[in-house]
Amino acid sequence: MTFSIHPRAWLATLLIASLAETPALAADTYKIDSDHTYPSVETTHMGVSTFRGKFNKTSGTITLDRAAKTGTVDIVIDTTSIDMGHDKLNEHLRSPDFFNVEKFPTATYKGTIKFKGDAPAAVEGQLTLNGVTKPVTLKINNFKCIPHPYYKVEDCGADAQAEIDRSDFGITHGVEYGGGKVLLRIQVEALKT
Repeated sequence: MTFSIHPRAWLATLLIASLAETPALAADTYKIDSDHTYPSVETTHMGVSTFRGKFNKTSGTITLDRAAKTGTVDIVIDTTSIDMGHDKLNEHLRSPDFFNVEKFPTATYKGTIKFKGDAPAAVEGQLTLNGVTKPVTLKINNFKCIPHPYYKVEDCGADAQAEIDRSDFGITHGVEYGGGKVLLRIQVEALKT
């Protein structure tokens, strides 16, 4: 006894078999909530005092695959939105001496989330600032997700930090008066899409 399978039936069988072997996508995508996300900077002023400020406009997406314990971060920071609480200083920071916002109106950070146990613990990525890209690892100090009471979707938030040397990104104005170390602190909230 012989069997013959119609070519279309054979193709359909092959397609069904290949779909059955394809793992389901488990990653969730979150959109940055720009109203509750503020990358901030902390640096010395001539070695005398500490200046602190933040960027008021941030956008981007985060993906989380809790089953695989990984994820990605893709963030865009509007450097024109720098706010140190002092108008004259803000103007100077937007100039070519620092962020050169006419030429580089945004900074970006793209990275991979690393888990410790069941929670994100760090992000290993690349920061592009002032047209220069360098590796930067963010330490995640805390991470939590809740059902958002108004939007009725999952809302995840984190507090992360890293220290960079601004000289590595070509921002050298005034470094001789107190060094180029800058503490980045990022409070972030993102809503599941």
